[in-house]
Amino acid sequence: MEELNLATRAHIYAYSPEGPRYDAVLSPKLETDFTNLMLVCGKCHPTFDNKGLVGHYTPELLLSMKRSHEERIELVTGIAPEKRSHVLLFGAKVGEHDSPLLFKEAANAMFPERYPSGQAIELGLKNASFRDRDRAFWDVEPQHLVRQFAEKVAVLKSGDQVQHYSVFGFAPIPLLVKLGVLLGDVYPADVFQLRREPTSWKWDETGDDVRHEIRAPSRSSGKVALKLELSATISDQRVIDVLGEDCSIWSVTHPNPGNDYIRKRLHLEDLRTVFRTVMKQIKALSPEPQEIHVFPAMPLSTAVEFGRVRMPKADPSLIVYDEYNGFHHALTIERQ
Repeated sequence: MEELNLATRAHIYAYSPEGPRYDAVLSPKLETDFTNLMLVCGKCHPTFDNKGLVGHYTPELLLSMKRSHEERIELVTGIAPEKRSHVLLFGAKVGEHDSPLLFKEAANAMFPERYPSGQAIELGLKNASFRDRDRAFWDVEPQHLVRQFAEKVAVLKSGDQVQHYSVFGFAPIPLLVKLGVLLGDVYPADVFQLRREPTSWKWDETGDDVRHEIRAPSRSSGKVALKLELSATISDQRVIDVLGEDCSIWSVTHPNPGNDYIRKRLHLEDLRTVFRTVMKQIKALSPEPQEIHVFPAMPLSTAVEFGRVRMPKADPSLIVYDEYNGFHHALTIERQ
């Protein structure tokens, strides 16, 4: 457990004719030039200089390795202090699957726009025996989330220098909506989306823009339902099976519902605007609704953003459903 320096200074072009990669012209010129030096460990140095491996570790290869490393370090150390962000990991069981949240992957997804401020803030139950198909799960997890949020996040609102959050969530959709409600617009945040193919939290910024659309109901009576058809379509009949015939069904969707359609930050930004718009339209076209029944089929990040745009005093209560062999009531977010 001693502190020691294992670094050695290696030449790319050797400084003596007997050395590896000696060049009669360049070696004398670059003997003390920083561009010809690499700081490496005691294991790599003799590997680079091994006579049997010199043909592989050419000057071109070593210069490329040096350049790549220096560019990475310059990028990381060049991020301004105000770009620090709390890494917020929220994980709960989804069916039989535990949360796949790792701090290292989250930190990599943040660069170069942000970098972590210390260790991650972790929310959620680990190794829970309840499943999201159990009523006990929905009795316990929302309360646990509220309590952990107060203990680990809300306490940072006053006094902590860092007031930005990078949010990574892998949990049942209603819980992610609840997390978004807790964050609201009070906590500046970037919300990240887990892509399945290839598996990554990092934005790739490729693909076409997405045209989200709002579909209003043909009638405005009875209970108000909102289908969030972003990762899959939801038939009206599935809503009617839960609420009965007397309901008006709204929808937010796009031409190609799927889990991996959110690829750009702009996709989420556009969706936030659509979420605000549909809430305004519901309140304008429906007799002042006291509650909205929310039937979600949506990617993880969009659920957080749906919760974040809700206005706690102006918007109706949200009755959020979870899907398991049909839709079942998961949790209620009361109007304040």
